[in-house]
Amino acid sequence: MKHSLQLGAFKTQNTGLQPQLQDPEADLGGSGRTEGATFENRGNSSSSSSSNSTATSHQEAMLQATFKMCAGSSYRHVRNMKGLRHQAVLAIGQELNRRALGGPTPSAWINQVRRRSSLLGSRLEDTLYSDQELAYIHQGEEAMQKALGILSSQEGWKKENQQANGDKVLSKVVPDVGKVFRLEVVVDQPMERLYEELVERMEAMGEWNPNVKGIKVLQKIGKDTVITHELAAESGGNLVGPRDFVSVRCAKRRGSTCVLAGMATQFGEMPEQKGVIRAEHGPTCMVLHPVAGSPSKTKLTWLLSIDLKGWLPKTIINQVLSQTQVDFANHLRKRLESSPAPEARC
Repeated sequence: MKHSLQLGAFKTQNTGLQPQLQDPEADLGGSGRTEGATFENRGNSSSSSSSNSTATSHQEAMLQATFKMCAGSSYRHVRNMKGLRHQAVLAIGQELNRRALGGPTPSAWINQVRRRSSLLGSRLEDTLYSDQELAYIHQGEEAMQKALGILSSQEGWKKENQQANGDKVLSKVVPDVGKVFRLEVVVDQPMERLYEELVERMEAMGEWNPNVKGIKVLQKIGKDTVITHELAAESGGNLVGPRDFVSVRCAKRRGSTCVLAGMATQFGEMPEQKGVIRAEHGPTCMVLHPVAGSPSKTKLTWLLSIDLKGWLPKTIINQVLSQTQVDFANHLRKRLESSPAPEARC
């Protein structure tokens, strides 16, 4: 490698370890300047009192080398070396985790570095995406916030459908969104199992849900965001012809709750198809969380906001959408009962 990493920001004194780390955010931020971060090991006064200090110094020297790798990757002549930057962040995170899991208790400056490295990793993560990819990520997060905002409001919901097993569909009209539908069901399966089927095995949905002909992931962005193309089957006794959807979807976990959200988006490589009407999802989401007192059961709430396009009476649209949600719950249960449960994680 022709570039030399200038690491003069690190200085180690014989009387104590005081590595000084120039904050890489100063180079990555662009518009602003962040003050350099200095981390001090304040336990040096007893370094000669026991043999443990020798091992500790050796470990901290190894960590210092990791810092150098990370700091060096922030210099301008290696700014475009994305692989090196990414590896540097991973390396420092792994070393800090190793220190936390074994050996002496991390000193205060170790904890400071851990927080700094988390922030640095987030900033570097943004640099790994194009402007368009970042736009998709933000659109998915926006869909999630809007959908959760609609669900959080308990006023104005009217019952559309009630099943003997307790499944129910509610609806309400939301300003600037239109009529939305809310499915509430309890499934006798752990949350991780539903997450596996609805997210990790999303493209297999056409195998068990007759209302879906197929779903294809067009692009995966990071670990949370995907662009999908969904082809829906005819419904309502063929009164509603075939529709397709291009959507951005994101999946996140908040404590013991999983949220799967999405909305319509534009994707140049998937133009409208001949003979198929391009419909649009509004802000929509599924919320999964264990039933209180019964962790083997999952409460599923599905907010559906959709514009089917075309010339369709509202009465038909309302009937089709509410029935689609009821059917989905029934097909999902059958799928979960008939297929093996792989190792899943939410």
